[in-house]
Amino acid sequence: MLRILEDIRNAQRNDPAARGILEIVLCYPGLHAIWFHRIARGLWRLGLPVIPRLVSHVARFLTGIEIHPGATFGRRVFIDHGMGTVIGETTVVGDDCLIYQGVTLGGTSLTRGKRHPTLEEHVVVGSGAKILGNITIGHHSRVGSGSVVIKSSPPHSTIVGIPGRIIEEKKDTEVAGHELDHNRLPDLTAKAIASLHDQVQELAREIADLRHRPVVAAPPPPGLTPDEVEGAFRALDQSAKDASDRADPLNDGAGI
Repeated sequence: MLRILEDIRNAQRNDPAARGILEIVLCYPGLHAIWFHRIARGLWRLGLPVIPRLVSHVARFLTGIEIHPGATFGRRVFIDHGMGTVIGETTVVGDDCLIYQGVTLGGTSLTRGKRHPTLEEHVVVGSGAKILGNITIGHHSRVGSGSVVIKSSPPHSTIVGIPGRIIEEKKDTEVAGHELDHNRLPDLTAKAIASLHDQVQELAREIADLRHRPVVAAPPPPGLTPDEVEGAFRALDQSAKDASDRADPLNDGAGI
C-alpha cells in the first residue's frame, strides 16, 4: 500500500495535468502497467510458467504498455501516457526514472542473458526513443525524443539523434532533473548540413575570385630574348631535316 501511495505522489509530481488522487488511480495507464508488472514480476520470481506472461499480456491489452515480467524496476518509476512502450526481459530501470510514450527498451541479440539496457536513477527517456542492447544510461541523463541509442553514456548526459550522440555532459555536481526541453534539443543533422552549405559557399566565392583575377603572361626564360628562342627552334628543325635527308637512300644523288 505504501508503494502505491508513493506511486501516486510521484505521478502528481511529474504530471501537471494530474488533478487528484482518484483521477490518477483510475485514469493513468502508466501506473496500472507498473502495478500489473509487480504482480507479474512476483509470479516470475516464483518460477511459475505461463501465468506471469499472461498477466503482462492482460496489462498490455488494458494499457497499451508491454513490460516483460523479467524486467526489473526501481521505486517511483513513472510511465507518462505510455501507449506503445515496450520494455524487454532483462531491462533494469532505476529509481525515479521517467519514461514517455512509444519508448522501446529492447535487445539486439538472440542469445540468452543480459541483452537489454540498464537505466540508472533519474533518467528521462523522451517519447519515441529507442534504447537498444546491453548498454547503460548513466544517472541523471536525458534521451531526446525519437533518438536511437546503441552505446552506453556517462552520467548527466543529454543524448539525441540517430544513432544517439552525446551533445552535453554536465558535471556530477549538477542535477539534470526531469526537464527534457524537447523543443530546445539541437538538430545534429541540420547542423551538419548547414556546415556543408557554408563550405560550399566559401568554395564558390573563391572560384569566383579566381575567374575575375587578370591573367599574367609567363616571362621568357632568363638569359634569352624571344628572338633568340625562336632562332634556336628553327636551328633544331633544320638539323632534324638534314639528318632525315642523309638517312634516305633515294636522296643520295646516285644516278641510274
